[in-house]
Amino acid sequence: MSDTPAPKKSKKPSRTEMRRAARSFALQALYQWQMSGNAVNDIELQFRMDNDMSGTDLTLFGELLHGVPANVADLDKAYEPFLDRALEDLDPIERAVLRIGSFELVHRIVVPYKVVINESVDLAKIFGATESHKYVNGILDKLAARVRMTEINAKRGK
Repeated sequence: MSDTPAPKKSKKPSRTEMRRAARSFALQALYQWQMSGNAVNDIELQFRMDNDMSGTDLTLFGELLHGVPANVADLDKAYEPFLDRALEDLDPIERAVLRIGSFELVHRIVVPYKVVINESVDLAKIFGATESHKYVNGILDKLAARVRMTEINAKRGK
């Protein structure tokens, strides 16, 4: 009999953790797309080859990575009225986070608006400048009030 403990089995990531990983990878990939202008398919291939994405919701990753560029003009137009500066003056990380959050608010209505905002704020806290999460929160909260009014009113009992 050995005194060596059996290796611990790594637990399978939860759906929430897998979605969080998908958003994190999507943010990094979209940042690369914004900065390099490379084709999204090339960036996706690179990410899948260079990263361990076994704990990632690959469907969500692909949906965000392809959906944001396909709808970028409409997404920017959706949140731009709430900015306090020109769209071009946004930090590239803030812009990518706002685009992901806007995409989810507009195109992924099965995700509660509070989840979309919280996940976007978390991305800004991890990848953005010191106070960018507050800025992202304010912009997406205003956008949610416009595009998810029915959901917000239902939560308030109206």
